[in-house]
Amino acid sequence: MTEAQRIISTDTETPDNDNTLEGYLWCASCGIVELDEIQLNKCPACDLVQYCSNECQREHKPQHKRACEKRAAELREEILFKQPEDSHLGDCPICLLPLPLDCRKSRIMSCCYKKVCNGCAYANDIRELKESLEHTCPFCRRPFPRSETEANMNVMKRVKVNDPAAIRGKGIRCYEQGDYVSAFAYLTKAAEVVDDADAHDQLGSMYRKGKGVEKDTNKAVYHWEQAAIRGHPISRYNLALLDMSNGRFKRATKHWLISA
Repeated sequence: MTEAQRIISTDTETPDNDNTLEGYLWCASCGIVELDEIQLNKCPACDLVQYCSNECQREHKPQHKRACEKRAAELREEILFKQPEDSHLGDCPICLLPLPLDCRKSRIMSCCYKKVCNGCAYANDIRELKESLEHTCPFCRRPFPRSETEANMNVMKRVKVNDPAAIRGKGIRCYEQGDYVSAFAYLTKAAEVVDDADAHDQLGSMYRKGKGVEKDTNKAVYHWEQAAIRGHPISRYNLALLDMSNGRFKRATKHWLISA
């Protein structure tokens, strides 16, 4: 028997959220200490306790469930109300400056599906005009599509290679055309692939309105929270409206302060 196997906690009054023993970490279920070849893994939901095996985690679940759910909710609130470092749009891939929230001040290139700020697009237009060049994408330099059909073909090429931005864009286009079933499929894929904020925002609206899916406010809140965490101001505004309607004025104010 190894030293780690001999060190077992005998204190049955130890709180569920404190499984340390004289500087050691120990399994919250069987009490074995993390030492030598014994490695413990934290509870993935709350990080309060550690387990030596999946079996111990399953056995301890009834005892730990209440504290786990409480701590997981606290962690979720901390993440939700943390000021995002930047917006969900990210930076222009050319000048590397933050993309403006006003969608009229940037444009999406169908060839590569990159969102480029109007400044960089304008600079490219001037360069092409001065040098009598063919009109091309300012990012990938491919020729601009000559028709909407060609532009749609470009988008589908990006969709086929699992470009999350193109998948989300296709989903939003389907939604605008009233094809809610296809929109839901595309948007769900974009949300799952890279946690795309715009995809989460649109899914939240679909669940809230019941378009293409069964109306479900809880799922709408989940998707809006996912988008808000990633810096989406509209999703955070929607969360504030929901909190206001439910009398949670302090939460609503927090959302509005962050989105402002």
